Amino acid sequence: MGVAHAQTPNANAKPATPQPAQPAQKVDGPQITFENETIDYGTIPHNADGNREFVFVNTGNKPLIIESAQGSCGCTVPTTPKDPIQPGQRGVIGVRYATDRVGQFTKNVTVRSNAVGNEIKVLTIKGNVLQAPQPEGTTPVKS
Repeated sequence: MGVAHAQTPNANAKPATPQPAQPAQKVDGPQITFENETIDYGTIPHNADGNREFVFVNTGNKPLIIESAQGSCGCTVPTTPKDPIQPGQRGVIGVRYATDRVGQFTKNVTVRSNAVGNEIKVLTIKGNVLQAPQPEGTTPVKS
């Protein structure tokens, strides 16, 4: 019985930690692995630079083709690589958020590729755009 009790904590140890990396290496075909699936712009000024990049690697053994990337609204515009990403190569999906829109935002970018078992990947951008500063000495006009 003492041995069974000693094994119980080991059985509950975190065996799942190394597992996520293994399937990508065993798949026969292209595989897409993102460095980060969420980009947090943080709090940014009105009309700030809205360009960011999602960096990924083809962790498979065949060329990866990004078929499309679509923003969840017209304020989120993604750009994709045109050429196939070879095994081991890095690629970038650019995204531009329209920072003239004031307030908090959370938007998605849906990426379609030929990645085996991961053909559709949803990435997220989020942040908060501050109100445009009012020029000094001016009073908002009331209608």
